[in-house]
Amino acid sequence: MDLLTLFFRTILIYAIVFFTLRIMGKREIGKLSVFDLVISIMIAEIAVFVLEDIEKPLLDGILPMATLVVVQLTIAFVSLKNEKLRRLFEGKPSPIIQNGKLNRKEMKRQLYNLDDLLLQLRENKVTNLADVEFALLESSGKLTVVEKKQEMEPSGEKPPSFRYEGLPLPLIMDGKVQDENLVKLGQTRFWLKSQLQGKGIKEFKDVFFCSIDHRGRWFIDKKR
Repeated sequence: MDLLTLFFRTILIYAIVFFTLRIMGKREIGKLSVFDLVISIMIAEIAVFVLEDIEKPLLDGILPMATLVVVQLTIAFVSLKNEKLRRLFEGKPSPIIQNGKLNRKEMKRQLYNLDDLLLQLRENKVTNLADVEFALLESSGKLTVVEKKQEMEPSGEKPPSFRYEGLPLPLIMDGKVQDENLVKLGQTRFWLKSQLQGKGIKEFKDVFFCSIDHRGRWFIDKKR
């Protein structure tokens, strides 16, 4: 009898949670704001709470879920009319790259590191950070990328050849030399330092991020 009760309660709670989330609006999971995500997690936790103890009345779960839906819909409706409130609950995009330069202050504020950035650039089919003009970290956590206009390479210039072809290699990340990538290039720290000095940079520690692609194009972002 208990198993049968649990079976029907599970179906009922599933239906309630399903329709509750549908009422809250249609958004892709990856595009949920922090506020939407918190509401969704709380509804899921309440559903589990009701299913774990079949002695508890269903109303103990349905009422809190209905309350959360009302709160969510109320805030969503008010946010349509009030931009400040919308920004408070939804957040606003964070500029990670501006005019081709890394915004380290914003990266630090968002606890967003270089590995996160390179990963999301690859997900946007952007392989070279040097090709990015602007990159915005949306409130959903998705990175929106605007690439630079492609420029024609100077004729007659032969780019340096390396022993690899593929994604650009980070050579310095947050002031630290990536020796394993220098090995892939068949180069040394002495070569890297001489290249940086030719660009007016004296020490590795003065560089926040540095990369080079197989055509010899550099991207260097200095610490400020």
